[in-house]
Amino acid sequence: MTPLPSFASLFRLEPEFRASAPGRVNLIGEHTDYNGGFVLPTAILQTTRVEMAPSSGRSIRVWSAAFPDRPPVEYELGRESKNGDWSDYVKGMTVVLAPLGLASGFCARIESDVPVGSGLSSSAALEISMGRALRSVFKLPLSDVDLARAARRAENEFVGAPVGIMDQMACSLATVSSALFLDTRSLEFENVPIPDAAAVIVIDSGIEHRHADGGYKQRRRECEEAAAALGVRELRDADEAMIERAGLPDVLARRARHVVTENRRVLETVNALRTGDLARAGELFVQSHTSMRDDFQVSVPEIDALVEIATRVQDIYGARLTGGGFGGAIVALVSAARARAAADEVAAAYTKVTGQTASIVMAGEVPISG
Repeated sequence: MTPLPSFASLFRLEPEFRASAPGRVNLIGEHTDYNGGFVLPTAILQTTRVEMAPSSGRSIRVWSAAFPDRPPVEYELGRESKNGDWSDYVKGMTVVLAPLGLASGFCARIESDVPVGSGLSSSAALEISMGRALRSVFKLPLSDVDLARAARRAENEFVGAPVGIMDQMACSLATVSSALFLDTRSLEFENVPIPDAAAVIVIDSGIEHRHADGGYKQRRRECEEAAAALGVRELRDADEAMIERAGLPDVLARRARHVVTENRRVLETVNALRTGDLARAGELFVQSHTSMRDDFQVSVPEIDALVEIATRVQDIYGARLTGGGFGGAIVALVSAARARAAADEVAAAYTKVTGQTASIVMAGEVPISG
């Protein structure tokens, strides 16, 4: 394999700052963030890394190791335009952060092992790592929460993906050993330790998804319509009895029911982790997947098969689709002693059943590649 070019060979100068941010996996709490609800993500071991140095003038040059044969993308600060590729996330961050004190252009080299299209927040990891580098280079007055807010604005307003704030908050604040219990309305958060007896495994189905595609946007519109029909600010403020009384169209009732019950499942999972009740946490994972499949309708047959296989494997407490849906990865809670063996068993059975190749992204605190 040909070695990747260094920062110095790309830009004829040395990097002055380095920053990184992890990807994330959401344990439970899907499609609740843009409805003002609760989420429970954790960081994965794979990260996005940025090297950076300021440059004179307003020229920005950014190179990605994901496309090693391509030259750096070049644009001028204040004249960003969308390309429809990875560089839009970088441009979105410079658009949002420019008013806070980007005094000049810069050169940046990006390298990442966060899987793309797997529901593991590769875009948010890029945004946050870029934001951290820009914060250091230009001494921007930003907290980690401020960076998450800025990254969400970049993705919503420039990239055009109507995501909530969970991904950016998780990539900015989460750790591998704990779950980030986040109220997406108030942005209050707490780190909830994952019991030592448990581990998290993440398995990519091989079916790629994209947030900017129509299914995600449609679900968000349906949630907004359901909230309006119920007379509440956000579905966070609704309950099941209200949904039953309202006589909503079937699709809107399903969307609202998922959000309301998913918020409750997040709270129950937090309690289960605190008390070490892994069996209950696993049950909640399975209930969440069923709700995403039947009420929110964002699963696909390959994901359903992967979840069903995982729930039959010894020492896996429960599994579910993680991320926005329409493909991507599953997350499972498993006995720590059996994490890698269980993940291998699931991946092998998935290939036998579907003909697709699953990739083990993480098995406990062991990052897996390929």
